[in-house]
Amino acid sequence: MSDDLTPAAAAADPASTGAATSAPAGASGDSDTRFFGQPWALIHIFGVEAWERFSFYGMQVAMTYYLYFSVSEGGLGLPQTTAVGIIGAYGGSVYLATVLGAWIADRLLGSERTLFYSAIVIMTGHIALALIPGFGGVIVGLILVALGSGGLKANATSVVGTLYTADDPRRDAGFSLFYLGINLGAFAGPIITGFLRVNYGFHWAFGAAAVGMALGLTQYAFGRRSLPAEASRVPNPLPRKRYGIAIGVAVVGVAVILALVFLGVITADNLSVVVATATVIAAVAYFGVILSSKAITRIERSRVFGFIPLFITSVAFWSLYQQQFTVVPVYAEQKLDRTIFGWTMPPDWVQSINPVFIIILSGVFAALWTKLGTRQPSTPVKFGLGTIIMGIAFLLFLPFAGGGPNSTPLIALVGILLVFTIAELLVSPVGLSVATKLAPERFHTQMVALFFLSVALGTSISGWLAQFYDVDNEVPYFSILGGLAIIVGAGLLLSVKPVLKLMSGVR
Repeated sequence: MSDDLTPAAAAADPASTGAATSAPAGASGDSDTRFFGQPWALIHIFGVEAWERFSFYGMQVAMTYYLYFSVSEGGLGLPQTTAVGIIGAYGGSVYLATVLGAWIADRLLGSERTLFYSAIVIMTGHIALALIPGFGGVIVGLILVALGSGGLKANATSVVGTLYTADDPRRDAGFSLFYLGINLGAFAGPIITGFLRVNYGFHWAFGAAAVGMALGLTQYAFGRRSLPAEASRVPNPLPRKRYGIAIGVAVVGVAVILALVFLGVITADNLSVVVATATVIAAVAYFGVILSSKAITRIERSRVFGFIPLFITSVAFWSLYQQQFTVVPVYAEQKLDRTIFGWTMPPDWVQSINPVFIIILSGVFAALWTKLGTRQPSTPVKFGLGTIIMGIAFLLFLPFAGGGPNSTPLIALVGILLVFTIAELLVSPVGLSVATKLAPERFHTQMVALFFLSVALGTSISGWLAQFYDVDNEVPYFSILGGLAIIVGAGLLLSVKPVLKLMSGVR
């Protein structure tokens, strides 16, 4: 899935993830092979991540419909453009929250405790969605789920990494199992919540997400004691004398946001733009801090400059790919022929197609890159091709544009989502890996944060773009966005040599 970059990258290039995924010798013991040849503790992280993805994806699709379905249909009756904008902003906020989650782990709590408390926050958010009616439940629930998901996403991979020594040959297989858990959860979530939404109502779907998260949290609560001490280590503890400053900054930040909401500056209609703007400011600040630092070498500075074209291409890619959660749910509900032998499939189930392709194809791509070895395409080439293929996926909607309700065959959308997946596998698994490879020694975490910010920006832009989707006039939307993605990808391909030169030996 698009927002499961960390485990994919770690599996593709575990050596590149640095200290965050390295455990001291004997952290888990090579003799512990009780979970498919892996340390037994992996089953608990596998479980909490699988159930978290179950709840996350199961809720996200149902939420799209909840926002724009009429009140008589059990929804809130928002304009469709507002609804998809909120979903895009919410998705972007999750990635923004990964930066906060990483900071809390590095400075205050350590990865393991941050993961545990984040899971509690997620479960609380889903409970709020299930029990609090109307917009109050949406506001409280989405804020809590976004903050919790950011914290869990930022730290789950680090905790998995502590189970292995740096040279443990089981590491790749362990991360692959972890990634399998992610996609199993992402597959099952929309199936279960979609069935409940159609047959019993939205709050039953949100309740199922809460139950799923509770199951994962319960398993992890019992199993976290078996994790190595390294998982709880705080790498760079914040001095106690600076606690007051940190709390003050947090309070001021929340107060400013609340003030902007009450003054009408931040509204439901412009939420995706607000999140995108905040992400741009954060990204520019990160780049500025790193590039202006006297602590980095000339080669390190060159590599950071080399990351900028990849950052821009990544934003373009995710701004289209993440429309799986904005435009595609609308398309599936309004344009897709979901009748199978007289039975109508819930539109939510469309979101379970991508995880199946990921499970099947991730191994194929891993084997391909392994076979090619040093002859495999460089990272800029993979990014460029992935973005071009993503643009082609949008153009594949055009033969079905202009049709009425239920006019697009299900097999056609399955094929389009297969193209989505191929594009994802050219960008997602290598994105975080290349960020760590290009990172200056003093700014390893910040470069990882920069890659997450590219996903945050692309996701929030996807919500803004989705507001222009018109089910009755689709040709301009799919053709313009598809064409722009192809241009961006082609531009990177034409710039491969200078980009590689800036990357200074990193491919």
